[in-house]
Amino acid sequence: MTLTPRHAVTLCVALSVCALLVVPGNFPGLGIDARITLAVFALATCAWIGTPIDDTYIALGAGLALTATGVISSDTLFGTLGDETVWLLICAFVLAAAVARSGLAGRAAAFLVSGARSVRQLTHLTTAALVVTAFAVPATSGRAALALPVFLALAKVLADRRRLVVMLALLFPTVILLSAVATLIGAGAHLITVSVLWEATGDRVGFTQWLLLGLPLAVASSHLAAEAVLLTTTRRADRRGPVHITVEQLQAHSERPVSGPWEPAETRCALLLATVVALWCSEPLHRVPPAVVALIGAVVAASPALGTVRLKDALRTVPWALLLFMAATMAMGVALADSGAAKWLVGGLPLDVPPWLFLTVVVCLSTAAHLVLQSRSARSSVLVPLVVAAAAGAGVNPVAAALASTAAAGFCHTLPASAKPVTLFADIPGTPTYTPRDLLRLSAVLAPLTAALVLLFAVTLWPLLGVPVR
Repeated sequence: MTLTPRHAVTLCVALSVCALLVVPGNFPGLGIDARITLAVFALATCAWIGTPIDDTYIALGAGLALTATGVISSDTLFGTLGDETVWLLICAFVLAAAVARSGLAGRAAAFLVSGARSVRQLTHLTTAALVVTAFAVPATSGRAALALPVFLALAKVLADRRRLVVMLALLFPTVILLSAVATLIGAGAHLITVSVLWEATGDRVGFTQWLLLGLPLAVASSHLAAEAVLLTTTRRADRRGPVHITVEQLQAHSERPVSGPWEPAETRCALLLATVVALWCSEPLHRVPPAVVALIGAVVAASPALGTVRLKDALRTVPWALLLFMAATMAMGVALADSGAAKWLVGGLPLDVPPWLFLTVVVCLSTAAHLVLQSRSARSSVLVPLVVAAAAGAGVNPVAAALASTAAAGFCHTLPASAKPVTLFADIPGTPTYTPRDLLRLSAVLAPLTAALVLLFAVTLWPLLGVPVR
């Protein structure tokens, strides 16, 4: 690997931090475990920011270093792989593989989109359909892969209206990223946040509570973003013309049926998915953990008699690297909290500020963090432990602060490399798509809007739903 100036600067910063921590006279009151944790944390963060090394490899190396030095036990490191949130994500991917194999996504998209009669209707119906996929497919990259064939079908139908195709190309990843906050399984970063909160404060945010807090924000931010995309990528003449997309046109560009009688596999898959989501949402009534519900659903989805996908094929779709990354960063979060490193890091900050100002700073930093850390999970791994520790010192509810930070970190639209869905839709051979200039234009409008919306929800709506600011 060639050492570029950026790599050199990053390496110098990391080594300088480590050198300062090694000197015993520096930072009195900081224990040896906290010093080791901060050194490992600094090295991992700088490696995530300034090197092309795989994020998972860095996280595993950091977790191993913390275990080898005795900061955390091996049981803590390996135990994170058995965390119920990890199992929830594994089983959710198996369910998503069954949904993708059944063809339900194309049928649902055709049902919604074929009802559009204007450009604005098409935009918001597409947005609504993408928001719903947050319940069926975990992680934003999986949803982007599922939605890509639907976009390609729409692009072929609208081939004579290039600006509309570009608008849709930008709309799909934008809504996928912002609507992820709707559910706990919407992004790996959410599971990291829940784990950090549990380890640091003992507060457990379940699937139902996350849904209650996140779904209204997802709907509002997605439709607000849809308007922003529409206004920044199309002209008035583009929006004025009528739109008439028929099911037959979509069927011509789809390999699976999008209309007509449902196949038995589609019916079974739809009933299974509806049952699983209903059980997730009613967790306070039956007290069955979401991970257990997901495991039951995954077993049924892959069963020989009732399933639509073979288990070994479904398991191939599970992003094992993401799960290892989550487990390792959960262990890092435990080390930051238990060693006192996180508390020490925020100890010198001016925390005697009004709660709304504290949340404003958190939301702004989290919104801008994608410019430095491209991985959404890495951003939560770095930010959430510090936000939780700082919230305790500022007299702010750690749950509100952590959720606001995670929701704001969902904005990552500035550059094509800022998020995997943005990268996927930025380069589609044979189909017109957006340019970096289109992204910058949208980001200039959308970044302050989404940050303000997250802050508004955290200060006004979430307290009414059981998450006070203080």
